[in-house]
Amino acid sequence: MDTGDFRKNLKIEIDGEPWVILEATHVKPGKGVAFVKTRMKNLLTGRVLERNFRSGDKVEKPDLLERPMQYSYPEGDMLVFMDTSNFELVNLTRDAVSEVLPYLIDNLEVNILFYQGKAISVDLPTFVELEIVETDPGVKGDTAQGGSKPATLQTGHVINVPLYIKQGERVKVDTRTGEFAERVK
Repeated sequence: MDTGDFRKNLKIEIDGEPWVILEATHVKPGKGVAFVKTRMKNLLTGRVLERNFRSGDKVEKPDLLERPMQYSYPEGDMLVFMDTSNFELVNLTRDAVSEVLPYLIDNLEVNILFYQGKAISVDLPTFVELEIVETDPGVKGDTAQGGSKPATLQTGHVINVPLYIKQGERVKVDTRTGEFAERVK
């Protein structure tokens, strides 16, 4: 694969390890050779690194497999996911999936990323529906334009929601930004 094809969320292999590109900027200086400035995250260790690649350099695609699975239950320091096609169970440590924990609820459909046969990460759907378990009561006259207030989701995660949202309501949350998207009817 050519470095000119680099873009956000592209997965590449460097020094025998899989990386995902978080940011890619193609730079063409007035003098000198064009290059691609990247910010990448190691899919095995979680380490973030900034690195420049010369335009035209070649990199390998990693041996990654993405399988749809369903979150089942926590077991100690592990989280258990089930492949709904063959009922195979896969365990991932809480540390490996710490960034998705605020949105993980029972039976949530996710994609598990495997590298060389080993589960390494979880990709959430773009939006998840969660229940508000605690927030200040709404007051008559609160509108969508009227600001926001903190609300605790069923997972224990706290987000800001519009003033008209009440305890017990279900909301759609954008898992990329962690922000309120809309109320679920």
